[in-house]
Amino acid sequence: GLTYAQCFLRSRIVTPDQLMILCRTYEKANHLSAHYEGRFFSDPKLCVPEADLLILAVKPQDSPRLFHEINGLTDPGQVLLSIMAGVRMETIAQALGMRKITRAMPNLPAQIGAGVTAFSSMDEVTRIELVMVQNLLNTTGKTVYVDKEDMLDAATAISGSGPAYVYYFMHAMIEAAKQMGFSPSEAELLVGQTFTGAIDLYNKSDLSCQEWIGKVASKGGTTEAALRIFQEKGLYEGITAGANAALKRAGELGK
Repeated sequence: GLTYAQCFLRSRIVTPDQLMILCRTYEKANHLSAHYEGRFFSDPKLCVPEADLLILAVKPQDSPRLFHEINGLTDPGQVLLSIMAGVRMETIAQALGMRKITRAMPNLPAQIGAGVTAFSSMDEVTRIELVMVQNLLNTTGKTVYVDKEDMLDAATAISGSGPAYVYYFMHAMIEAAKQMGFSPSEAELLVGQTFTGAIDLYNKSDLSCQEWIGKVASKGGTTEAALRIFQEKGLYEGITAGANAALKRAGELGK
């Protein structure tokens, strides 16, 4: 939740006076107020009724406690944005008596404003309200709206878990570089900048991944030798199977 608050303030989409943050304890609220901008509370009665937009940013296992604390303080006219993984919008609606509910699935790079967030909404959310939510989410990176809430499970499997897949591949390349004789710092620089540069090229062009591979790999060359081993080891199939396993697990956790 604090990550979102800082993104909102950096983008100046809200002012510190407009930003109310509910903490679990008075001590936590007091500590944060000394280090961050915004208005910090430990009593939901002092902030929840005043809000135009409520953002639920707690762990899924903490949601029953939160619902109990704010139940009766919300208003049907308020818009709610949930970034809790696995807690469906209808569950929130039944717990709080609200229908203007949106739900988002961010990923780790949102911490530095470079994330991608898939989000969905209930039918009762108006277009203007949806734009308001999207503008807030855009402060953390890019956004994708999905009509069906089930697609948030797919987003969890691709973009939510995706950074870990990238780090997994990077780790293997860093280890290979060290085995070849590079120091740890040299290996990390080579691999990190290779990923950064390759992704920048991809994002700044209309070429597909396959077309970019073709530009790097020449017939009988070193890249082709590596790609042949990837194919023999079933790397491509392993990645797609892993993503589908993440999708299945996301569905299980949401039940």
